[in-house]
Amino acid sequence: MVKRVLMCAVSLLVAGLSLPAGAQGYPAKPVRFLVGFTPGGSVDLVGRVYSQKLSETLGQQVIVENRAGAGSNIAGAAVAKAPPDGYTLFVGSAAGLAGNLAIYQKMPYNPLTDFTPIAMLAYQANILIVNPSLPAKNVKEFIALAKSRPSQINVGSGGNGSSQHLSLEAFMKVANVKMLHVPYKGGAQAVTDLLGGQIEAIFAPLPEAIPHFKAGKVRALGVTSAKRAGALPDVPTIKESGLPGYEFDGFMGLVGPAALPQDLVTRLNREVNNALADSGVKARLLESGLELGGGTPEHLAAAMRVQAETMLKLAKDAGIKPVD
Repeated sequence: MVKRVLMCAVSLLVAGLSLPAGAQGYPAKPVRFLVGFTPGGSVDLVGRVYSQKLSETLGQQVIVENRAGAGSNIAGAAVAKAPPDGYTLFVGSAAGLAGNLAIYQKMPYNPLTDFTPIAMLAYQANILIVNPSLPAKNVKEFIALAKSRPSQINVGSGGNGSSQHLSLEAFMKVANVKMLHVPYKGGAQAVTDLLGGQIEAIFAPLPEAIPHFKAGKVRALGVTSAKRAGALPDVPTIKESGLPGYEFDGFMGLVGPAALPQDLVTRLNREVNNALADSGVKARLLESGLELGGGTPEHLAAAMRVQAETMLKLAKDAGIKPVD
């Protein structure tokens, strides 16, 4: 009897040692959320909202680490090359999770094969805002001004391949106008320069634009999404205010390195969906102009594939030449 008990104990020990790393008390140390943009931007905001909540539910600190540059490729590459143990994850925009394939000639990773999708974090529309010194009061006047000043209106973005950049490219294609793209290392920096008059317009993420719009520091012409933003119901869509064929939606998702164990994916996906059920998390996202994410890892994977196809077609149609 004693021998049988000892054999069972040894068998259980061996079985425990053979379990995937994710099954053995994850997380046993802090988890890092890498964000590919500077602090203060919308991706950073989403990363911090979730990191705060998941720090509570996971029982370990979740740290946001900003690694700005190259349209979030620096942060994305760091996660793609990290061990698949769940301790280094990427809070990516649609650009870093797909769109950069259309912008960068030499990607340091392939988002469709080098990541394990975990969960959709939020949906994000951009909003066309201009410096009050620009005479355009609406989308039609903005288009007319751009046609009268080809390639002279300076439009900022959070970087090459960012949703702001691609919103601009789509706008120029549909409206048949030319403007000068001015990329920054993050959307917050671009908005700061808009306020200072260094640039004249930007398709800014709603969380970065709302405070300045409500303070009367910028003029809002229209949102890029198919429907009006819940946080700004009085601001029309670009589609309804002068450009019927225009629509651009973005998103943010949580991914890990390829080959992330399924048990970790399931655990983290559950934590994200549980966070979205929290009233505080909901309020922070919605009041910032974001729409709630959630769903399965497969849902995020499908969104990434569609985004890549859409952006590759947009880049080809708009004649965008990939940068190194």
